[in-house]
Amino acid sequence: MNDRYSRQILFREIGCEGQERLRNSRVLLVGCGALGASHAEMLSRAGVGRLRIVDRDFVEFTNLQRQTLFKESDATDRLPKAVAAKKRIAEINSETHVEEIVADVNNSNIEGLIAGCDLVLDGTDNFQVRYLVNDACVKHDVTWIYGAAVSSYGTTMTIVPGETPCLRCIFEEIPDAGSSPTCDTAGVIMPIIATVSAVQVSEAIKILVGRREALHRSLMQFDVWQNDWRKIKLTEPNPDCKTCGQMIFEFLDAERGEFSAVLCGRNAVQIAPPKPTQLDLESLAAKIGATSAVKHNEYLLRFTSGEHEVTVFRDARAIIRGTDDATVARSLYARFVGV
Repeated sequence: MNDRYSRQILFREIGCEGQERLRNSRVLLVGCGALGASHAEMLSRAGVGRLRIVDRDFVEFTNLQRQTLFKESDATDRLPKAVAAKKRIAEINSETHVEEIVADVNNSNIEGLIAGCDLVLDGTDNFQVRYLVNDACVKHDVTWIYGAAVSSYGTTMTIVPGETPCLRCIFEEIPDAGSSPTCDTAGVIMPIIATVSAVQVSEAIKILVGRREALHRSLMQFDVWQNDWRKIKLTEPNPDCKTCGQMIFEFLDAERGEFSAVLCGRNAVQIAPPKPTQLDLESLAAKIGATSAVKHNEYLLRFTSGEHEVTVFRDARAIIRGTDDATVARSLYARFVGV
């Protein structure tokens, strides 16, 4: 172990004891896109013993510009991001055990996902999931690190339940749909991904090795194109905050979200089953194959129907590309999947 991590152990704030703490840690990564992939690589290289990676999507060629764990072959094969991440991390550090979970994070599974984890890192791309993670982590007293990046701008803060403001203390309500730029509408450059992820992972290592006094305890904002770096110090949690002040977990306690969700900027709709389901993809491929050419692997299958491309996952979710009309997407889903 010392050979691999010798330079990190020489850093006195970590040392041998800190390295052993990293080896015995388990971290949940929510999302394995640009930020999540960067988190996963840095944490595995640092020697974190266990990573639980959950992501609902598969690798596409548009991801390769900024999602550092993935290769062209992953995009060609449409591998789920969590699966591709596990394969790559096995090549980077075989000592890191990766639990890959191909799933949509929602209020039915988030508490199970954080169970047994020492820390949660945000690698997602939407506020609905972040507020859900915030609810679950505050409820179960688990530290989590928020991060977001788009265009050349990024932001991050570390939430320590009971010590720091939570996400809802700072951002009381979810931004209105369409009010915030996304990578699909404003683009994104790799340097801001690297910057935000570096700060998030630095905070993660401080926590995991037991050096919480070194946390920045602020809302950090960066614009690498405008050369603008800001640090807004955070004080105490807001006693009037619905989540950490009043312990009202609106997002965690809410009924399951809509059956369909338009994926912003992608001309696609995600359809999710009303209850947890596991599909037999081979049987489904055989059924669909009678009317359309189907490509599939053990994680997903995909086919085209007219001008639409349909990708179906084992958990019965589907992403229908070629429309932003939920009605059209539901119709295709009912026609071919029928769950």
